[in-house]
Amino acid sequence: MDILIVDGYNMIGAWPELQALKDEDLAAARDLLIEKLAEYKGYMGIHVIVVFDAYVVKGKETKYKNYNVEIIYTKEKETADAKIEKLAKEMMDRRTKVYVATSDSAEQWQIFGQGAFRISARELYNEIRQIENNIKKEINEIKEERPFSKIPLSKEVADFFEKFRRGE
Repeated sequence: MDILIVDGYNMIGAWPELQALKDEDLAAARDLLIEKLAEYKGYMGIHVIVVFDAYVVKGKETKYKNYNVEIIYTKEKETADAKIEKLAKEMMDRRTKVYVATSDSAEQWQIFGQGAFRISARELYNEIRQIENNIKKEINEIKEERPFSKIPLSKEVADFFEKFRRGE
């Protein structure tokens, strides 16, 4: 099984549409990131965990699922980087590839040293955009292949019925 662990606020700060949205509504930026990661998960068949830093928020760690994406808010005084490193170490084994998406270079080297694969925010953004384009293309192809009529008719018969419908 492949696992992608995403530094949530790092992606929000690096992706253009999330960066713009963050200035208006941080919660909406988080939700949009999660939606995009859910599409990525569905298309790639990879387990996705997104970690948000709650370093200055009092309380314990919070975990929940949304769109089948695991979302973690770190506990008080725990950075997202520390949580990501811990998760990567726990989840890595011979059958599991762990990918970490972050543009934090210190974090990338730490993760790489543990044997996980690193993906920059830009690489993940470009990959998600490509997947979105592929999905749109596949939907358009399906729409084009869908027959005009629920009953397959030859062109001559379809033309006859069209003339009949118009009263010609």
